[in-house]
Amino acid sequence: MAVVAASGILTATFVSSGGKGTADASTEINQFVAIQNVRPNVQNPASGPGASKGSFTVDCGTNGNGKFSPDNPVAQPGIKNGAEHVHDFVGNLAITANSSNADLDASGTTCKNGDKSSYFWPVVRIDKTVRSGADTQRALAATTPMVTCPSVRNRLPAVPAQAKRAVDNRLAELDRGYAAANERMATGKGRIDARLNSSVLADLRDQRTTLIRGISDSIAAAGGGRTSGMISLVECDTNYDGMHAAMRHTAASVKAGLAANQQVQCPTVRDKLPGIPTAALDEVNRNLTELDRQISEANERLVTTRGQGGKNFVDNAILGPLKAKRTAVLDRISIAISRRAARPQGLEKLAGCTVTDQAPSQNGPGNQNGGAAAPSAPAALPDPQGPNLELPNNTGGIVRPASVRIEYRGNATSKVVPMPKFLRALTGDAKPISRGPANARATWACSGFTDRLSDKYPICPPGQQVQRVQDFPGCWDGKNIDSTNHRDHVAFADTKTGACKQGFAAIPQLRITLSYDIPRDVQTKGQYALDSFPEEDHNPFSDHNDFINVNSAQTMQRIATCINKGKTCR
Repeated sequence: MAVVAASGILTATFVSSGGKGTADASTEINQFVAIQNVRPNVQNPASGPGASKGSFTVDCGTNGNGKFSPDNPVAQPGIKNGAEHVHDFVGNLAITANSSNADLDASGTTCKNGDKSSYFWPVVRIDKTVRSGADTQRALAATTPMVTCPSVRNRLPAVPAQAKRAVDNRLAELDRGYAAANERMATGKGRIDARLNSSVLADLRDQRTTLIRGISDSIAAAGGGRTSGMISLVECDTNYDGMHAAMRHTAASVKAGLAANQQVQCPTVRDKLPGIPTAALDEVNRNLTELDRQISEANERLVTTRGQGGKNFVDNAILGPLKAKRTAVLDRISIAISRRAARPQGLEKLAGCTVTDQAPSQNGPGNQNGGAAAPSAPAALPDPQGPNLELPNNTGGIVRPASVRIEYRGNATSKVVPMPKFLRALTGDAKPISRGPANARATWACSGFTDRLSDKYPICPPGQQVQRVQDFPGCWDGKNIDSTNHRDHVAFADTKTGACKQGFAAIPQLRITLSYDIPRDVQTKGQYALDSFPEEDHNPFSDHNDFINVNSAQTMQRIATCINKGKTCR
């Protein structure tokens, strides 16, 4: 069950409606539906004479190495534990919320063809305890909603001395905008008001777009070059983290254990630097990139060496060498600056790092702009705990997919062009209740029933697998790899004709099909569910999937050629 605002009071909205906003007195089992009772609803546009009819599949495994994380590098870059639920990751081994494009490109991969792309989706769990919607209501009633924004200070390149004041002024404006947005959000205490949330986020997006563009312009005008990736830092999100404090009892019996895929945590450097002399900018930026790459390599080692020697191994084989390398790079940064200005003091203190099970999170919700945490900020979300990698209200054993089919497909009306490297894309919406269902998509099905998709959890006939079929947008604006809301640079083709809208070109359209062997008695008793944000309370309509393309240009061209020739390739 989930709770939304209606006429200023708490109103129960049960997810039997797919989170679309109608209330009834259903029970939790009504989040589930026998697949035979779902009408066929999948319509595939007829192929025209110019259609691209081929397909290209990639085998990236089923997350057999256990790369789990509550980060979302596409929707919430730079925000640790931003998803508040655990994702399966396949493909790129190094990716975290802080990974740069260079980090992604240098990573190893689980994909057999060398594809370094990252594909990730929320896990499914089996939990045989009874979930109570009343717990969600109580937790929400005591919660003041907030916004969460990606850090800008911690993602900037070296700032030229001539631009430092202008950049700092705009960063201060970002902080004030963040505080003002939270004042507006506070009027929604105790309820979920999707209309208010949408208005706050839209206004904040407009303000941040202007300020972040101004920061980029100031750096470029002072000789720092055009910054890249800043557009990804515009979008903020709703935040009901306060619900976790009231829901922590749901994980009270969790056995002690390491966090999901320990991550390296290092002190930030960019926000500690002074304005950089113009002549030193290139050298400082190269060394900042090197610091990022070192962390990325260490994170990849944590995945590939998991279980080898415990804490001593991590300290001696990963953190110790990392500190030595960071010390050398930080010294190079200090020397580069000191040749033309005063040597910055104290950078060497930033060399030491920890991993996530050794220190509490440094990214509370009020600390996303790089400043001090807001006094009213709720406690930071804990790292996933125990053998089942549990979080508050996301408990139970994780079900690994029996199979993961990653398929690039064609377009019904035209040939496809290669998608650009580092393109970000997402499908579905993790928050259809708190943000509205406009971007949510029905994804649930059963094997043998490919003609229908449901916004409820399916109960499948004996012998059939539970499936999630997640289609990504197949049209691209031809220019951008991301957009302020992470959506506008790509689009879905017309559902009737299959054509891309004007100004957009067809690209290989990604479909990910996840198949699960879930015991039928678990299905009929309503005992499996999706990890979710707390306010969504396992809403099946909150299913989503994210992707960053790190295919080489040659591989992506091969994918497009295969599809355009009507072949079936691997």
